[in-house]
Amino acid sequence: MRHIILTFYLIALTPFSVNAAPPQIIKSEQVSFKLEKIIDGLGIPWGMVFISDKQILITEREGDIKLLNTQTKTVTVLKGAPKIFAHGQGGLLDVAVPPDFTAGSWIYFTFVRNNNDEGVTVLARARLTGNTLTQWQDLLVTQSATDTGRHFGSRIAFDEKGYVYFGVGDRGERPNGQNLKTHAGSVMRLYRDGRVPKDNPFYQRKDALPEIWSYGHRNPQGMAYDATHKRLWLIEHGPRGGDEINLVLPGRNYGWPVISYGKEYWGPVAVGEGTHHKGMEQPIKQYTPSIAPGSLLHYSGKAFPAWRGNLLTGALKLQHINRVTLNHEAKAIKEERLLSDLNERIRALIEGPQGWIYFSTDSGKIYVIKAVK
Repeated sequence: MRHIILTFYLIALTPFSVNAAPPQIIKSEQVSFKLEKIIDGLGIPWGMVFISDKQILITEREGDIKLLNTQTKTVTVLKGAPKIFAHGQGGLLDVAVPPDFTAGSWIYFTFVRNNNDEGVTVLARARLTGNTLTQWQDLLVTQSATDTGRHFGSRIAFDEKGYVYFGVGDRGERPNGQNLKTHAGSVMRLYRDGRVPKDNPFYQRKDALPEIWSYGHRNPQGMAYDATHKRLWLIEHGPRGGDEINLVLPGRNYGWPVISYGKEYWGPVAVGEGTHHKGMEQPIKQYTPSIAPGSLLHYSGKAFPAWRGNLLTGALKLQHINRVTLNHEAKAIKEERLLSDLNERIRALIEGPQGWIYFSTDSGKIYVIKAVK
């Protein structure tokens, strides 16, 4: 009996495992790369961000915030996480830092809070001191509360001018996409301290919320900023088909649920009025059948020069990394599907300091894609 208890205790202290197998060498259309598993045994790692050359901060949907050392492959559970409403598709969502981040600076989070048994998406920030997150500040408690468990979003992005962007899904209530009096179905823009910029497109309108930057979105699952061309990119779930990559511009209406390339779940019937409507934006790319995107990365690193300027998204349903090539006019001209044989729902994608690409899976693994020298 004593032996059994001791064995259980030792297992409880080592919940994570690392990959001892040699890295796989994979050839894509343009490059060869190595795929290495860093660690497994995590929950659902929704968001990831580098906070130093060797440390990745990870959010798990059930509520834990963890720090992964990529060199030692050890994980530390941080103290000071907020209380999370993990319900349906909601929970602890994204984590991100601005491009000028230094140790001790603000770290940004989106998560779902319980508001009278309804879930509401919150943008907040905190500082990391040792192994504890402190000085939590709510920047925006969105007006998006419903009792549905669907379409919370949410991803965060920063530009070079001091603004932070984040998205919220329509919460499973379609009319929210065209309703400027709710944050649901929209992308928001704020100053990093939570103030609302006076040049936001709806700031002066009494029939709209001033934080809204764009609307008509169904469920934003990936957001990325291209600092070279000053472009904000968004990828979102369609219904049955019709996942969209959108170039997000201020005040624009992206159509949901009036237009969509997807079909109704109950039959082969177009959603809304079809695929086009005057005054509503067309996606840069749409996926039918749906790939179920989980993230978006605009690649800018040196490790894979042939991929520089490409968009990469993790696919949940079709279980691959989708690489999209853009031309000078920001049009999608080609795609490649990577790592389909991995058979993993790929959730988050980030670029490391060396230009390597790190990604998480819903099965609790973290992988890295490295260039072959």
